[in-house]
Amino acid sequence: MSRFLIIGGSDAGVSAALRIKEIDPKAAVTVMAADAYPNFSICGLPFYLSGEVADWRTLAHRTAEEITRHGIDLLLDHRALAIDPQARQVQVRSSDGNNRRIGYGKLLIATGAESAKPPFEGLENPGVFFLRWMDDSFAVKGFMDQESPKRAVIIGGGYIGLEMADALTHKGMTVTLLEFAPEVLTTLDPELGALIRAELHAKGVRVITGQAVQRISRNGNELSVHAAAGDTVAADMVLVAAGARPATQLAQSAGIGLGAGKAILVDRHMATQTADIWAAGDCVQTWHRILERHVYMPLGTTAHKQGRVAGENMLGGACEFQGSLGTQVVKVLDRVAARTGLREIEAAEVGLDALTAPLTSWDHKVYYPGATALHIRLTGDRASGRLLGAQLVGHRESEVSKRVDIVATALYHGMAVKELCDLDLSYTPPLSSPWDPVQMAAMQWMNLNRGATFK
Repeated sequence: MSRFLIIGGSDAGVSAALRIKEIDPKAAVTVMAADAYPNFSICGLPFYLSGEVADWRTLAHRTAEEITRHGIDLLLDHRALAIDPQARQVQVRSSDGNNRRIGYGKLLIATGAESAKPPFEGLENPGVFFLRWMDDSFAVKGFMDQESPKRAVIIGGGYIGLEMADALTHKGMTVTLLEFAPEVLTTLDPELGALIRAELHAKGVRVITGQAVQRISRNGNELSVHAAAGDTVAADMVLVAAGARPATQLAQSAGIGLGAGKAILVDRHMATQTADIWAAGDCVQTWHRILERHVYMPLGTTAHKQGRVAGENMLGGACEFQGSLGTQVVKVLDRVAARTGLREIEAAEVGLDALTAPLTSWDHKVYYPGATALHIRLTGDRASGRLLGAQLVGHRESEVSKRVDIVATALYHGMAVKELCDLDLSYTPPLSSPWDPVQMAAMQWMNLNRGATFK
């Protein structure tokens, strides 16, 4: 019997295994992965497909050899089919078709998420792809190498859709992106989403928004994507990037309940309601640090942290996951977009009286060559002055990720908007200004909220 059995070989699962071995090097830990690629950076797949990352092997956070060097047993190409909590056993099928049962003392479910499949016809056509796992990327790469497609349609204007629009444009393909919402990148306010849309247009990507896809048809080697308003877009390949949903079938086989976003119900210790079973990563609900409730928010950074928490607690610890702020950043061609915390519309949904201050500033001193516009939308609570969130769009050399991280750190510590101005931030003319743009945005917010008495 493996005392510690971990189902899932990606971020959360491997982080948990490593934490267990850090605390107790003698612990018997087995990590079971459904494929042959443990601990690979799924976030790096678009850059492999663009050709910017030449060798897919470099996407491994750690190689299988590095993982086993820690004394962790790896079971690759083994898929867990069902969990029997009473017998403390997992039914497993290996890639050669053999079934067996593996016992456990403590179990972690880290099955991740799976691509959401929209309810229209034609997803099974050759040349239509999803992108979630390494095998998905090999299928796309193989198709591009063999068929040399010239025209691509991407369905979905979120992070993966935008990164793949970037990747396929980099490969010299003609790209059309379809998004059901009125604007791309709906995790940002429409004013900033429009800037990303403008960048796509400027680089030759056709963007169609506000239309649902009805079906995908194929005639010979040509695919056609049919939109609800009557538009039909011809393509040589189609990538469906319509979001992700938690992979919970295995947890449900053990009678484990679901919570926010129909993800696995866990507490902040990453424990399920079933004895000696924990869960972490993209398959579970996530504690939101500002909302102080669980949401579904699958992020790689979160999965790493949750796995580490789960691993410590599987050894009897009392570690709590401190919560996510939804901090995200994405490169789209020559632009970078980022966000953290709450947008004004999200704050209003939970009863907060929020105010958002827009600011456009130079990313560094304008007299130094290369200054570009940095767009910031800073959100705070009108009554208390508490910082609630920020969104940024700038050039890819505009230190956007640094600045969203400043706000994320302030949010983590519950700071007020005005306290951003007190931060001792770095300055040199090629990189910033004496008042960083984040601080300028804070001043703009206070000017708009003039007269408020903060608690």
